[in-house]
Amino acid sequence: MRKIFLLCAAFFCLSLTASAQDSTGAFDPSSSEAEPASPSPLLHAERLQWQLGAGFQYSHFSVLGQSFSNLGYQASITRYFTNSIGLEGATMEGFGHNGSNSSQVAKSLFLGGGPHISLHNAPRYETWVHALFGLERLRFTQAGVLGSNAGYGFVLGGGVDYKIGEGRLHWRAQGDFIGANIGSAISKNFSFGTGLVLNF
Repeated sequence: MRKIFLLCAAFFCLSLTASAQDSTGAFDPSSSEAEPASPSPLLHAERLQWQLGAGFQYSHFSVLGQSFSNLGYQASITRYFTNSIGLEGATMEGFGHNGSNSSQVAKSLFLGGGPHISLHNAPRYETWVHALFGLERLRFTQAGVLGSNAGYGFVLGGGVDYKIGEGRLHWRAQGDFIGANIGSAISKNFSFGTGLVLNF
């Protein structure tokens, strides 16, 4: 029994000596082991912080008892804070005619912002979704009820960005649901768009 006790004590002393040698680097200020490990970056090396997008879109509106389609442009800028989460600001403006009445011009404008989330970032393509909240404005050449109307609006949708060549330019295709609080109820509208995105 005494031999077992002495053997255990010897192992204990040897383990203390080994652990003390391992920890000397942590107490030595000149040792590289004393430096704390740097936190892992939220942005991966392949993710650039900014995205600037511009393109064209087709929109269809059913609002104020009217049904019409617009062709227009869209522009957005997104700032990524992690590899998948960013904040987007966007504008969408459309021009068209009120239904079958070719003499009545109908214009739409959306200004808003919200989260932009990357769902899958592959070497050649990236799928994403966004939820934007802001102002929706519709303007008709006819005065009266149609005239100019504005209210809060939101855009829910997503798309895919496809990398062009080996540079920072991507081709984008997207689809969105557009809700507008104009009139007595929230109107349900939609849009499809395409364009280019520059990462920098």
